[in-house]
Amino acid sequence: MIPTATWRIQFRNGMTFDRAASLVPYLQQLGISHLYASPIFTAARDSTHGYDVTDANEIDPTIGGRAGFERMVIALKAAGLGLILDIVPNHMSTSLENTWWRDVIEHGEKSRYARHFDIDWSRRLTLPFLGDDFEVVLANGDISVQRDPDTGKPALAVYDNFYPLTPDSWMGCEEEVLSLREPAAITRLHDQQPWRLSSWRDAPHDLSWRRFFEITGLVGVRVEDDAVFDDSHALILELVRSGAVDGLRIDHVDGLADPRAYLQRLRQEAGPECYITVEKILSKGENLPKDWPISGTTGYEFIASLSEVLVDDDKIDRLRQAYDTVIGSPVDMDAELRAARLLMVDRNFAGEFSTLVKLATDLALTEGVALEEEPLRLALRELLVAFPVYRTYGTQQGMSPADVRLLQNVLAHVSADQPSLELLTRILTGEVSDAARDTASQFRTRFQQLTGPLMAKSVEDTLFFRQHMDLALNEVGAEPVPRAFSLTRFHSEMAARRERQPDALSGTSTHDTKRGEDARARLYTLTEAPEMWAECVARWQQLNQTHVRFLNDGTAPRGADTWMLYQALAGVWPPELDPQDAAGLKALEERFLAFVEKALREAKLRTDWVDSNEAYETVVLEYARHLLSPENQDFLRDFTRSLRPFIRAGLVNSLSQTVIKLTAPGVPDVYQGSEGLNFSLVDPDNRREPDFTQLSQQLQSADRHTASREASWLDGQLKVYVTSTLLHLRQRKPALFRWGSYVALLTRGERADKAIAFARMDDDDALIVVAPRLAFASAEDTFPVNGAALWGETEVVLPAELAGRRYQDCFSGQIVMPGESLRLHDAQDCWRVLIACS
Repeated sequence: MIPTATWRIQFRNGMTFDRAASLVPYLQQLGISHLYASPIFTAARDSTHGYDVTDANEIDPTIGGRAGFERMVIALKAAGLGLILDIVPNHMSTSLENTWWRDVIEHGEKSRYARHFDIDWSRRLTLPFLGDDFEVVLANGDISVQRDPDTGKPALAVYDNFYPLTPDSWMGCEEEVLSLREPAAITRLHDQQPWRLSSWRDAPHDLSWRRFFEITGLVGVRVEDDAVFDDSHALILELVRSGAVDGLRIDHVDGLADPRAYLQRLRQEAGPECYITVEKILSKGENLPKDWPISGTTGYEFIASLSEVLVDDDKIDRLRQAYDTVIGSPVDMDAELRAARLLMVDRNFAGEFSTLVKLATDLALTEGVALEEEPLRLALRELLVAFPVYRTYGTQQGMSPADVRLLQNVLAHVSADQPSLELLTRILTGEVSDAARDTASQFRTRFQQLTGPLMAKSVEDTLFFRQHMDLALNEVGAEPVPRAFSLTRFHSEMAARRERQPDALSGTSTHDTKRGEDARARLYTLTEAPEMWAECVARWQQLNQTHVRFLNDGTAPRGADTWMLYQALAGVWPPELDPQDAAGLKALEERFLAFVEKALREAKLRTDWVDSNEAYETVVLEYARHLLSPENQDFLRDFTRSLRPFIRAGLVNSLSQTVIKLTAPGVPDVYQGSEGLNFSLVDPDNRREPDFTQLSQQLQSADRHTASREASWLDGQLKVYVTSTLLHLRQRKPALFRWGSYVALLTRGERADKAIAFARMDDDDALIVVAPRLAFASAEDTFPVNGAALWGETEVVLPAELAGRRYQDCFSGQIVMPGESLRLHDAQDCWRVLIACS
C-alpha cells in the first residue's frame, strides 16, 4: 500500500467530501496515487483546520458526514486512488461541544473520561477561559446561574458558554441554585465544583492539565492507556479495516507519553498493509528510532536537505553581513536562541516547568539527596534550554543507550550545579530506587513531552520571527544556528534517506510551513545576489521613509522590520502582478497585513499575543499598507523592476526542487495546488483553496513545448506539466523509485557548480536526473533558460553502469545515447530527466 505520490487536501473552509470527489478526475490525470486528507472527524464549531477534534468517532457533518465520506471513497476507488487520513491522537478540543471533556467538567474525577485526558487530579480542574479574573468577571455581571439550553441542567453561564455544575452541588435544591443572584452566593457555588474558572492569562503558570504546545483550546489525551486508545480509535480502525482508508498520518507524535508503544499498538490494530507516517521534526543528523513500525516521517527534513542544493554557500556570508549592517551589529544566533528558549521556559511554559521542578524536588527527598530547590531549578532550566532535539524516547524502565549518549552529550555542555545535574541524570535514565521509580517515570514523561514544544515555540515561532537574514531558511525543521551548506551533504542525506526511510513522505509545502515552496525557492536566490538585494532594501527604505514614525519605545518600523517586510513581500509577490493593478494590490494587501501582524506578535519583542503594543503594530501595519498602495507608484515600479531577476531565478529553483522531490528517495507529497505555483505566507494564508479550475485547464493544455513559453513559467503551467510528467513516470516505474539506489554524479566543465546530478538504479532500470542550481546570473540574462544558456560546456560524468546506454528524455521525448559523459549544452530545457530504454 506504499503510495507512489500523495496529494494533500485541506477540508473545511468550503471544501467538502463531495467537492473533493469532483476533483478525482483531475487528480487521476495529474498522476497521484493517494489523496492525503486533513482531519475529517468532528471538530469545534467553525474550526478551520480540524485538529481541534470534539468527537473522534464521528465524521464531521459540516464537511459531508459519513454519507459524503463514503461517496468520496467510492469516487477514489473507482479511479484507482487510495486515501490517507491525518489523525490526532495527542489532543482534543476543550470546547464544551466535546462531550468527553464536558463530562469531566460536570463529574470531575468521577467521570468515565477523567483518565482520558492528561489531568492532574491532585487539585481542581483549571478552566482558564475568562477574559479576566473570576471575581472581576463576576462583578461585571458576566457570570450567572442558568439552565443549559441544551441539557436543561443548572450551569454557570459565562458569555456564551454554559459550564455544567456537578450534580452534588444542585441535586435536591435545583430551584434554589437557579435563583442565586448575589456574587457571594455564586462564588460559593463555584467553589463547590470540581473545576474553577480563571483568566486566560493564568494558563501559562497555573494549569492542571497538559495542553498542546501553549494552546489552552487543546487538551492532551492519554492515548497510552488501552481504554483511551480503544475509545479514540474505534472509527479510525473501522475505516482502515473496511478498506476505505489505506494509510494514516499521525499528528504530533512527539506529544505522546510513549510514541513507540503507541505506534506498535496502532500497527497491530491497523495491520501490516496500512501506510503509516508520523509528523516528526528531525534535526540534522538525527534519525527515527529503528523500532518504530512505520514508513517514516512526513518530510520536513527533506525541505532542510533541499536548502543544501539551492543556497549559495560562497555568498551567504555577504548576505549575513548586509543584514548585520541593517541591524546595527553582528547577530549572535547562539545567544538569540538561548534568549528565545529562556523566554519559553520562564514564561510560556512556566507551569509545565514548575511541575517538573516539584517532581524533581520530591525525588531528591525520596533518594535522600540533600539539594536546595533553587540550584535544582536552575540546573533543570539549563538542561531544557540546552536540549538540541525535540525529545528522547525513554519509557518507564529508563532510556535507550542512544538516548543516554545524547543526554550525556548535552550535559557536557551545561553549566549548572553538578549534584543537581547528577540527580536529573539518574532520574531521566531510570537509575533510581524502587521507591522513586514511579515518580521518576512521571518526571521522564513530562520532561520528554516538554522539550518538543519548547523547541518548536522557541525556534519556529519565536527566533524565526526575530531573525530575518533569509526567510527561506526560517522553515519548520530548519537549523537555527548558521552553518555551511553543501551539495555533498545533500547527496549523503539522500543516500541515507534511501536506506533508512525510502517510503517516507517528501514534502516541500504543508499546512504548517512558514511560506509556500515557490516563495521559499525565490528567497533562496537572495544568497546569490546579496549586494543587489541590500542595495534594493536601502533604496526602498528611502522611498518609504516618510512613513517611519518615532514612538516612545523607538523607531517604527526599525531597519530589522523593514528588511523582513521587503523580503516577505518579495517572496509572496505574484509573478504577473502589475504595479497599477489596484484590485490585485488590494487582494495581496489583505493577505500581507495578516501575515505582518502575526510576524510581529510571534517575535515577542515589541508586541506579543499576550500584551499587544497597539501603537507599534498600528505604525508598522500602516507602513506595510503604504507599500501596496496604488498611490505609491515610485516604490511599486522600482520594486517590481528590481524583483524580476529574483523572480526568474526563483522559478528555476522552483522547478529544480520539484524535479528533485519527484525523483529522489521518498514518496513525494504535493500540497494542494502546489503542483502549480505556491507563493503563500504562514497559516492561515497557506490554507487558502487554490484555483482548481485554472490548474485543470493548465494540465489539459500543457505539452512538451510548455517550457519554451515565458508565460507558462510565470503562471505555473510549466510546473504543473513537470509535476504531472514525473508523477506518471513514478507510476510506471514504482520499483525504481522505491528500491532504486541513489548515486551522486560528478559534474565537470565550465559551470560544473551550477548543476546537481544523480541517478536512480534498480536492476536494468536507470534514471539520470540533472537540475540547475545557482542560476541567478543565467536567468537574469536569458529567460526562459535552456541548457546552452545555463550550463555552457558542462557535462555529467557517467559511471560504467550508466554509460553507453540508450535513454529517452522524459519531457522532450528525445533519444539520447551518452558515452562516458552527458553533455548538458545540448539540453533543450534547463533540466534533464532521462529514463533508460528497455
